[in-house]
Parts: sequence; C-alpha cells; structure tokens
Amino acid sequence: MRKQETKELAARGYEPVLKKSRYCFLKRATNLTDHQKIRLKGLLSYNLKNVRAYQIKESFDVFWGYISVHHTRKYLRAWCTRTMKSRLAPMKKFVKTLQAHQDLLLNYFRAKKQYHSGMVEGFNLKAGNAMRRAFGYRNFEHLSIAIYHQLGELPEPQSTHRFCG
Repeated sequence: MRKQETKELAARGYEPVLKKSRYCFLKRATNLTDHQKIRLKGLLSYNLKNVRAYQIKESFDVFWGYISVHHTRKYLRAWCTRTMKSRLAPMKKFVKTLQAHQDLLLNYFRAKKQYHSGMVEGFNLKAGNAMRRAFGYRNFEHLSIAIYHQLGELPEPQSTHRFCG
C-alpha cells in the first residue's frame, strides 16, 4: 500500500512524504522520539491510505480498555463496521479475522483479563513436552494422567517396569 501510494504522489509531482515514516506509524505514540512525533503530526495532515490505516489502528486500542463483555462486544462490532467501510483491503482482512475469533477474544474479558496468551502458551509447551515423553503409552487415559501431572507439577509415580542393565 505504501509503495504504490508513494509512486502515485511522486507522479503527481509531490515530494516523497512517506519516506522514512514507517516507524512513525508502527510505534505506539508513547514510544515515539521527539523527531518522530513531529514527523507523525505532519503526516497526519495528509489524506493518505496509510494515515487512515494508522487512525483505524489507533482507534482499536480502546478495545483493550473495556471491562464489560457486553460493552466490549458492542464496541468491536461498531469498530468492525467502520473499518469495513474504509476501503482498505488489509484492514478488511484483519476485521474478518477478528470476526472469526470474536468469541475467543471476548473470553479474555470474561476471565476478567487474568489470563494472558503467555500463560496459555506456557501450558501448551508443558503439555506438548508431556506428550513427547509419553510416546509409548498404550491408551489416552495414561497420557491424560501424565499431562495433568506435568501441568500441576506433581511428582510422577515410580515406573513399574524394570529394565535390565
């Protein structure tokens, strides 16, 4: 989107306004340097696709501030409707992804923001390790017991098998 827009502006005789502006759009406003803040302020005066995408992205941050599931769902629907009208293909693709995973996103708010993806990824890693070690188990019940032991950090029972040494 950015290269095409830059080429169009250059063809019309405008100076390359988007040059060296990538991080102005990608960084959070609180993390911008003074020079980047000035640059961003100047860029926001243009009616460019990048500027519209940036404004849509920034308006989505409000989503994470909600506490109530009802209000969060309401805001998400309104934001998705506005974004679909933006005529920006990458943003529309993002909206479709959000809509496909809406219930999973709202689970974060149902759980009162207590469980984060890092925590879930840690559990998945532990479960995966338990499954790798449990390769020789003959039924699912033994595998599930091994996973529960791993996730609960419980001691594993002594093996009943004796190996010849």
